[in-house]
Amino acid sequence: MTFKSLGLREELLTAIQEQGYTTPSPIQEKAIPVVLEGKDVLASAQTGTGKTAGFTLPILHNLSQQEVKGKRAIRALILTPTRELASQVYDAVRTYGAHLNLKAAVIFGGVNQNPQVRTLNQGVDVLVATPGRLLDLHQQKHIKLGQVQTFVLDEADRMLDMGFLRDIERISNLIPKQKQTLLFSATFSKEIKKLANGILKHAVQVEATPENTTAERVDQEAYRVDKSDKTAVLIKLIYDLEMEQVLVFTRTKYGANRLCQKLDRRGIKSSAIHGNKSQNQRTNALNDFKAGKIKALVATDVAARGLDIPLLPHVVNYELPNVPEDYVHRIGRTGRAGAAGLAISLVGADELDYLKGIEKLLKTQISLQTVEGYLPTDEPEPKAEKKKKPNRNRKRKPDPNSKKERRKQVLNKK
Repeated sequence: MTFKSLGLREELLTAIQEQGYTTPSPIQEKAIPVVLEGKDVLASAQTGTGKTAGFTLPILHNLSQQEVKGKRAIRALILTPTRELASQVYDAVRTYGAHLNLKAAVIFGGVNQNPQVRTLNQGVDVLVATPGRLLDLHQQKHIKLGQVQTFVLDEADRMLDMGFLRDIERISNLIPKQKQTLLFSATFSKEIKKLANGILKHAVQVEATPENTTAERVDQEAYRVDKSDKTAVLIKLIYDLEMEQVLVFTRTKYGANRLCQKLDRRGIKSSAIHGNKSQNQRTNALNDFKAGKIKALVATDVAARGLDIPLLPHVVNYELPNVPEDYVHRIGRTGRAGAAGLAISLVGADELDYLKGIEKLLKTQISLQTVEGYLPTDEPEPKAEKKKKPNRNRKRKPDPNSKKERRKQVLNKK
């Protein structure tokens, strides 16, 4: 199978060739023909397998086939949960559409909206956006969605999470009912599928690999470590494994900042990336990491989706996520596009249940190892026994000393 055999335009084939790609990945091979036909799609594949091209290529093909008169209007809307992912998708649209007469734009919060508004006023065919900024600019009458033909939710499991559901519903109501809807993600729970079925019509389900799986070339290791030893163990692993580039995940923003300070004091240059950082700070940190100016990028789950770092060799879960699906996305930052990668998790006593949840999701066991010199001493806290609820229907024996019973005894004597 080649990209040409999928029926894509010559201009797109040229752009694909310029990027060094020759054959489509399994998700691209399955999704592109269905999207070209204009059908709704629910697509699932591992991270790093080319999902973005799986929907951007056919969208660009379909849009370029249409003759547009007058000012350009938004005909394709792509929503993402994070700014980083929005930027990545926008870059893909520009790269693959380099030889087409189409205009694209990206909008997200955390930056001045004026440049975004100026771009929108010039006319846009493809808009990549995060929900909050999109709704803000629509309310200010800078955006019209009445001519959207294709609506994409990228990382749909997170987009349809309860935190985004209301925004998605509001945006869906602003778009014509007659449209093509595409949902792409690496993970789909049963609950998310139910929600997806509510906005898809006669959708074709495309699955390149089993759901909630990780890339085959990502080796997974887990170390049982005391919480107080995690920083020392991380530093030891960085030096012992000669890590030149490592993406480290924490659960909290404060934890990410604090870990960066500790790493810097030990001579390991690092930067933090999370929701409290401005967009410029996040972009600069990511660019410094890619350029090799810093060795460790410490991130919260905001970075688990959308970070595309070519040939990233190491990912470390300094703290395990409490949502098993987030583990899949975290370690999916390594082992991309067929490259090998290593994902390491540092597991404290209070995180053993999280590990069990991850193993259950992946249907595999991740053996727990120990690090020489850092044998764990803390034990999981015993689970509190559930108190038995009193049976309120059971008849209680009367108290012979109660006022009511004493009165009965006096009346009986009489």
